[in-house]
Amino acid sequence: MGTSQRGMAGHPYDGKRAVVVGGTHGIGLAIAERLVQGGARVVVTGRNPDNVREAAGLLGPNATAVVSDVANSADIQALGDQVRDSLQTIDALFSNVGVAEFEPIDQVSEASWDRQFAVNAKGAFFTAQRLIPLVAAGGGIVFTTVTAATASPAMGVYNATKAAVRAFAHTMAAELVGQNIRVNTLAPGFIDTPTLGVAGATAAERAELHQVGDAVTPMKRHGTPAEVAEAALFLALHATFTTGTELQVDGGISGIESP
Repeated sequence: MGTSQRGMAGHPYDGKRAVVVGGTHGIGLAIAERLVQGGARVVVTGRNPDNVREAAGLLGPNATAVVSDVANSADIQALGDQVRDSLQTIDALFSNVGVAEFEPIDQVSEASWDRQFAVNAKGAFFTAQRLIPLVAAGGGIVFTTVTAATASPAMGVYNATKAAVRAFAHTMAAELVGQNIRVNTLAPGFIDTPTLGVAGATAAERAELHQVGDAVTPMKRHGTPAEVAEAALFLALHATFTTGTELQVDGGISGIESP
């Protein structure tokens, strides 16, 4: 009996099937790694073919890595077909897509506004719409947003896209509760990813952002992708009486004042 219990503890996701949209690096990759380590079968997506190949090699045979751009409607349709063919149904959908451009309000262009909303809000919405029919009863959907506790200078458009995700995820929760599908959002604070969530920032800007993050976070450090992944997995697969809510994973920014 002891051996059996240890096996269950080591493989808590045996038989589970999941999709991680934006799962080839950072938080998304950490989610996919934890799922595969736990025995799940996973489909991960990314726009960059090099990142997709690297993720496939890292995650191994229980993962399928797909080049897919959420801003491209044809890619969204093809992704739905690929997920259906490889997994049939899924127990968890993680939407972890996001692009950010570091621009003060007076420097925001219509083009940068459109790029960020096309991926972060429109892409996340229509990818979920395509995959929802494949989510099994009892399944969970988790959208990654951002902590809303502080206003980050030069991140106004990005924050607006994530507020849109928060809003439509809440409505999805209401619409899908009758199908026994839960929808929640996960709001990270400052997380130690390679780009710090701002792909276009310079090294100096990232260094400054890192210092600011440590200073304003009550725990006085950045979180890790693995810590965010554990929270995402909790919402998707363990929190079976939780829907329509947001979990802050931000080192205390949203809950307490920094000493």
